[in-house]
Amino acid sequence: MEIKRSGSQPSTKGPADWFTGTVRIDPLFQAPDPARVTCASVTFEPGARTAWHTHPLGQTLIVTCGLGWAQRWGGPIEEIRPGDVIWFSPGEKHWHGATPTTAMTHIAIQEALDGKVVEWMEKVTDEQYHSKIVGS
Repeated sequence: MEIKRSGSQPSTKGPADWFTGTVRIDPLFQAPDPARVTCASVTFEPGARTAWHTHPLGQTLIVTCGLGWAQRWGGPIEEIRPGDVIWFSPGEKHWHGATPTTAMTHIAIQEALDGKVVEWMEKVTDEQYHSKIVGS
């Protein structure tokens, strides 16, 4: 048994190459081999979001606080709220983050394939992000 005490793992800032806006990543766990699951709590300030990305074995998000948006490539921007559980299929191109006016926190769970959990792509443009408002 291993217990990771609250506050024992430092928060990190979401790298500018992968995120737009202010994002804080709080690691929760990275299971030891042979397990391959990782988990973090990610907080997006209003307007903050990920870049487009995929996960080789998919990703589960559990929204814990605030109001956010998520979109898969070619689909509409969907509103996500506390208690919502979102599944992105393996290789599904997507992004997620806060709304323009409200912060959002989610728990992100994904598995590594050959040591890799994510493939980062281009940033979500302001036009793509704000299409939810224009198209509402």
